[in-house]
Amino acid sequence: DTRVRGWFLLDSYLPTFFLTGAYLLCIWLGNKFMKDRPPFSLRAHLIVYNLGITLLSLYMLVELILATWEGGYNLQCQNLHSAGDADIRVAKVLWWYYFSKAIEFMDTIFFVLRKKSSQITFLHVYHHATMFNIWWCVLNWIPCGQSFFGPTLNSFIHVLMYSYYGLSVIPSMRKYLWWKKYLTQAQLVQFLLTIVHTLSAAVKPCGFPFGCLMFQSSYMATLVVLFINFYIKTYRKAPSRTAIKETPVTTEVKNGFHRDYFAAANGFLNDKKAQ
Repeated sequence: DTRVRGWFLLDSYLPTFFLTGAYLLCIWLGNKFMKDRPPFSLRAHLIVYNLGITLLSLYMLVELILATWEGGYNLQCQNLHSAGDADIRVAKVLWWYYFSKAIEFMDTIFFVLRKKSSQITFLHVYHHATMFNIWWCVLNWIPCGQSFFGPTLNSFIHVLMYSYYGLSVIPSMRKYLWWKKYLTQAQLVQFLLTIVHTLSAAVKPCGFPFGCLMFQSSYMATLVVLFINFYIKTYRKAPSRTAIKETPVTTEVKNGFHRDYFAAANGFLNDKKAQ
């Protein structure tokens, strides 16, 4: 799209490609570097970082709403050229959205430095690495029009999500953070709404490229599958057999205590002595 020529990072794919490669390399080398080292706390850094991403997401949310309202965007289907200056305004916000995906690589780097390896899942790395590259393509070929909807929803979700992350760093606030599960549910709803919105332009076309609509729907479908899998594993775990196994009636009891109590206590004491 000639309207974005000369914009930072857009004229060549190489910077986006190399930044993505550096991101993946940092994960691999970072885990090796941290293997025998104590984790970093980074509390102050995380508070500043999460506050910054929250404010950036809030700016993008508000600006996208104002720009699309100004341009009279059609919610069902919006082409790339009919809104004039409002299209340029939308494209400028979407450039920040693209650039924010590079900033968000720091999510994973912080996990590496804090040795939160369980958080560095396939879903996490796949989502971060692909979004940055996909949005380079979006900004070069379809930087406005129908492309506005997903980032608007995602910016809203990120205001909530990074607020949560920022507050979770503060120990005194953790007791109030009961809504993590609902964030995942909100993300799933976001993906489903984006798929519906994208396909609506295929059902009743307005000139927006059909191939882009199909690609976006397919990509969002992969996120739905991966997030559902994550949700089931995280929040729908069935109790293990050992957890629900009842104590046999014939179990030996000594001085009013189950014998397993003494085994556990001895194991604990032995561990303490070994330390």
